[in-house]
Amino acid sequence: MSDLFDVANLFDLTGKTAVITGSTKGIGKAIAEAMAHHGANVVISSRKEDACNRVAEGINSAGGNATAVPCNISKLDQIENLLAKSREAYGQIDSMVCNAAINPFFGSAEDIPDSAFQKIMDVNIKSNHWLAQRVAPEMKERRDGTIILVSSIGGLKGSTHLGAYAISKAADMQMARNLAVEFGPHNIRVNSIAPGLVKTDFARALWENDEMRTARESETPLRRLGVPEDLAGIAVYLASRAGAWTTGQNFVVDGGVTTSG
Repeated sequence: MSDLFDVANLFDLTGKTAVITGSTKGIGKAIAEAMAHHGANVVISSRKEDACNRVAEGINSAGGNATAVPCNISKLDQIENLLAKSREAYGQIDSMVCNAAINPFFGSAEDIPDSAFQKIMDVNIKSNHWLAQRVAPEMKERRDGTIILVSSIGGLKGSTHLGAYAISKAADMQMARNLAVEFGPHNIRVNSIAPGLVKTDFARALWENDEMRTARESETPLRRLGVPEDLAGIAVYLASRAGAWTTGQNFVVDGGVTTSG
């Protein structure tokens, strides 16, 4: 039997290195912990060094292999340092998980300041482009690699109060499709994940609002909001041999909410 169909090892990431931005809490942290559990070397990254160290130490103490590299992804020099330090620690980057994002404005498109709009576009789109652009050459050389963009179901429908954020997340989905077509001949797989409303610090303003939370739960077929661990499995799938023929796709993980109107 071909090792491609070695069922016991479909999700094995042993020897692989995953760099995960925004991985000190929420979805990014859950992805990092899951990938480490499946054998990957993981690079923990966010803006705060102490938070990066804390998460990396937790993974290492649990028997995983993690290193901490703080990075503000809005700054190109810090992105280049992140990737250089990752290669220095583990030799290569097999999976780039672009999870970090911002949303500094909640309200009408009529009221958003130009500065906030530009910041959202720079961090949520341009920084992911920078990351993908800079890991692609080594992946092309090896003819192997995965890039995962964490988007949002906000990119699938209109919004009266998260418009700029939704635009940026729709762009991430299209970036995944573009890069999948461009990099596919080099055996590089590029996909996006679109979570629904997940109970993270990032979305706290939404799920801590009793009225909003109750309304969302009632319109979700599974009748609950997501938790970060709900997104970990799809990321492991996309980074592993299990996802070897999957590229250019957007995976909605939202408890079914987008299926019900």
